[in-house]
Amino acid sequence: MSPCAAARPALLGPGLLLACGACWAQATPPTDRVEVTGHYVNSLGSSDAASAGTITPQLIESRPLLRPGTLLELIPGMAVTQHSGAGKANQYFLRGFNLDHGTDFATWVAGMPVNLRTHAHGQGYTDLNFIIPELISRVDYWKGPYYAQIGDFSSAGGAKMAYTEALPQRIALATLGDFGYQRALLAGSPELGPGALTYALEYQHVDGPWEVPNDYVKWNGLLRYAGALGDGRFGLTAMAYSGRWNSTDQVPLRAIESGLIGRFGTLDASSGGISSRYSVSADYAAPLAGGDFQTTAYWFKYRLNLYSNFSLYLNDPVNGDQFEQADDRNVYGWTGEWSKRATLFGRPTLNTLGYELRQDRIKPVGLYATRQRERLSTMRLDDVVEGSAGVFASNDTQWTDWLRSIAGLRYDRYRFDVNSLSTPQNSGDVTAGIWSPKLSLVFGPWAQTEYFVNAGYGFHSNDARGVTIQVDPATGSSVDPATPLVRSKGGELGLRTELVPNLQSSLSLWVLTLDSELVFIGDAGNTDVGRPSRRYGGEWSNRWRALPWLLVDLDVAWNHARFTQDAPEGNYVPGAPDWVASAGVSVPRYGPWSGAAFLRYIGSYPLTEDNSVRADAQTVVDAQVAYELARGLQLRLDVFNLFNAQTNDISYYYTSRLPGEPVAGVDDRHVHPGEPRSFRVSLSYRF
Repeated sequence: MSPCAAARPALLGPGLLLACGACWAQATPPTDRVEVTGHYVNSLGSSDAASAGTITPQLIESRPLLRPGTLLELIPGMAVTQHSGAGKANQYFLRGFNLDHGTDFATWVAGMPVNLRTHAHGQGYTDLNFIIPELISRVDYWKGPYYAQIGDFSSAGGAKMAYTEALPQRIALATLGDFGYQRALLAGSPELGPGALTYALEYQHVDGPWEVPNDYVKWNGLLRYAGALGDGRFGLTAMAYSGRWNSTDQVPLRAIESGLIGRFGTLDASSGGISSRYSVSADYAAPLAGGDFQTTAYWFKYRLNLYSNFSLYLNDPVNGDQFEQADDRNVYGWTGEWSKRATLFGRPTLNTLGYELRQDRIKPVGLYATRQRERLSTMRLDDVVEGSAGVFASNDTQWTDWLRSIAGLRYDRYRFDVNSLSTPQNSGDVTAGIWSPKLSLVFGPWAQTEYFVNAGYGFHSNDARGVTIQVDPATGSSVDPATPLVRSKGGELGLRTELVPNLQSSLSLWVLTLDSELVFIGDAGNTDVGRPSRRYGGEWSNRWRALPWLLVDLDVAWNHARFTQDAPEGNYVPGAPDWVASAGVSVPRYGPWSGAAFLRYIGSYPLTEDNSVRADAQTVVDAQVAYELARGLQLRLDVFNLFNAQTNDISYYYTSRLPGEPVAGVDDRHVHPGEPRSFRVSLSYRF
């Protein structure tokens, strides 16, 4: 957004007023309340790229959410699925990436990062089960490495979810549904002294359609006090989450087709996990030295014990291949930004300086061979201290009425300190740093259309154990360590137009390269050699107010992903969908009624580098209808997979072994089926 744009509202069609903030990454001081009736804040002048924007609470409220992580599916071009139990982090797809559980997509909630470095299961692990959707006041999203404010894990994009400072009404909600679904929520924001104390308590249970029920039980709580302090605003937030579950992991397709198990069956009924996350954070925003300063300090405690069995009896024909991944960490961080409006050669400009400090103390991170969740042996056990410091500066200048530039520079420094308790040769202490320049140009608007040119360098950090590894813990053979910080380079051309009345439309063409896709494999405790890659594609997003009471959303994304270094096995990037699309129609209010229907499409994608095996495309439609029984009292029906499509949430191709099969195992597709049609009924009271 231009330095002057914060002061002016933007119109989406007649009668629809959207409020613009000063900057997507900047804390926004309280303002007079403005009612937003659209799903997105994507108007002219609202962002620095055609692919960036803001999701409003109205879309979150009108979209049926099968699971909390589905919130990220509201980002145009993103798909969210699951390949295991309900308490495990989701699978994310964006811009030709199977992001696994979060690598290359940075996620922040309430001012704290969610991605976990050097995680027991996967680098950048993003578990969003602690989110309470009713508390989210906005979701700012972006794509590509064009923003100086964000460093690690943001090559493909990212999102910042903000929690409300105060709920306008107390909430009491109860939900019952198919497959043992139960949810209860109590929340409110009573005034206390000069501020407000926001509280929320959530309980959830779900079994799912699985032959071995998930029996997922979640407890979730939040306390936040926010109010005036001196010339600024101060907030203190405490959150607590605990979950436990059973898992039905992906299974070989041959086991289903032969009748060995049903479509929702499992081959290891003891898989599952327990997880917890406890956090305290403090934030402050106030004028400083002629500008605006905002800062957040945080601590969170995270634990996970995850039991999985993907290859069944391939490695251990007697006990099976179940393994446990254990992660126990404390994370400390402090972030801050200072921005000041000024003039440069007589033109309005906004200068921003910022910092980001973080340290993960993981004691321990472990990988164990197990049977029925009982440990048999230690495959790898490490204590890790990983710290980083990042600083950045950006300049946003409106050179003319039709030209604006945003130039940024970021530097990050990392230290990876690994004490390997199981294999001392894999201990080590490595430091690395990386510069990331950024540049964006915004042209227009002309004829209610603005144009964007974005370019930047980014990176993601690799698992500390992979950075210091010397010996494969399974075979004892020498291995090459991973690159500490992997460079990415991206560019984008885009436009956003409001030329057609009541329609906002955005188009972007993008390219992104990675120097290496070498990663640490948490399931095996070693590194997997990856080649350089290039991805490019196009995205088309549309927001249409067809009638005063009817909103239509349509997003289409095409992606092309290939390794750039030729190899005999082929150059396709496994897990990269060619097409992702979503469409929705919603009626925010029609008398006492409201409703919506949303479609999600994930196209076919290669499962092998030679493209000889591909996953099937999938299309799912969810719907919602609600009726206001009395003032503040609402009855709502959510329907998931409305047409009962038989889809697979995820597909992989690898070797596994069933009892009685050859010792070398069998190559096969392994699938985790999508859930069948289900219903949930909610009764909520806002008072």
